[in-house]
Amino acid sequence: MAFKTSTLFSLFSILVCLGSISVIAAPVFSPKPELERRGSMSGIATWFKVGLGNCGWQSVDTDWIVALPTSAYGNGEHCGKKVVITDDSNNRGTAIVVDSCPSCPGTGDLDMSPSLFSFFKPQSDGTFKITWWFADENGN
Repeated sequence: MAFKTSTLFSLFSILVCLGSISVIAAPVFSPKPELERRGSMSGIATWFKVGLGNCGWQSVDTDWIVALPTSAYGNGEHCGKKVVITDDSNNRGTAIVVDSCPSCPGTGDLDMSPSLFSFFKPQSDGTFKITWWFADENGN
């Protein structure tokens, strides 16, 4: 009887060890981390007639909104986020991402609503150089 008890104890110990190893080796699933661009981006600003954007929101020309380059827009993970934009004269404005811009060639380019563009330059200028970044919780 003692032999059977020790054999059962040994088998039980082995099973416990194997179970522990499988728990230790089990993958830990965590939510997808939110990736943000670090630092500022530089590019060219253009303007467009707004309407229904890829984020699914209807906008009007007087809204301060932007369209991100397709490469930065991705799957819309930046929809609704604020961006802070500055020009070469240190004018500064904040806009909301509502669309993608397939015609924006550079990863730092932004397509702006007419009113946002006009805050920085006359629409007749067509383009101007910008620096921008995603705003933090405080809007900076």
